[in-house]
Amino acid sequence: MVRKQIYLTEDQSGELAAIAKSAGKKQSELIREAIDLFIDQAGNSHRESVLRKTAGMWKDRTDLPDFKAIRAEWDRN
Repeated sequence: MVRKQIYLTEDQSGELAAIAKSAGKKQSELIREAIDLFIDQAGNSHRESVLRKTAGMWKDRTDLPDFKAIRAEWDRN
């Protein structure tokens, strides 16, 4: 693990301590779990954004080969 120093407000520190006590976990464990959730959400949002930006990007291209015809040649039906 990598050690990081963070600053919390008094309220954040108090709430974190209370949650840790009631959950029977260390504060550092809760912070790692929260960061994991944040990374998952940010990653999903980024992936979705990229997919939305690229959706249909080839639909109006005229310089591409006729993929249906090429595929039809490969079919062995």
